[in-house]
Amino acid sequence: MEFFCYHRDRPGSLELRDELLEEHWSYMDRFAREMIARGPTMADDGETPTGSVHIVDLPDPAAARAFAFDEPNYQAGAYRDVLLRRWRNLLGRTMWDFAGGPDEGDRYLVIGLGEGEAVDVAVPPGGDELIAYGPLLSDDGTAWLGTAALVRAPDRDAARAVLTPDGYADVEVHNWQFGGRS
Repeated sequence: MEFFCYHRDRPGSLELRDELLEEHWSYMDRFAREMIARGPTMADDGETPTGSVHIVDLPDPAAARAFAFDEPNYQAGAYRDVLLRRWRNLLGRTMWDFAGGPDEGDRYLVIGLGEGEAVDVAVPPGGDELIAYGPLLSDDGTAWLGTAALVRAPDRDAARAVLTPDGYADVEVHNWQFGGRS
């Protein structure tokens, strides 16, 4: 069962995140085989983290909640909130299989929060720039709640364009980088 987890930073938590970096990475190392994608979202300066994305394959919703809420930065109060949803890996691969590699071009996290009928439940045409893509679902996998994608794009508008216009209550676009140990 795949899950999308986005921890959003609490304002002013950069120093705490820096102090906990090795603990965070050590914690994530325990899930290396289950990891589909990971990495920080960044402020427009490209230097300041604003959150942390992890897409993982875990046995059930309880395991996903434990993953999200036992994370050291969460436990220490570095994050203000967590978006945790069941997810379906429509690309059938990990970010490490992305042909564009970890460094080439600008990368974005795009989250469409669902409203009404499900949209974007299949990979869009021309999905070569998609790093990860899939619907956000209820814990039992039956209700569509939105769509989450990691995408390489020339700018925010192009990243936003991977989702159907007017198909969502809200769409967030965040700068994103491949994550993990350097």
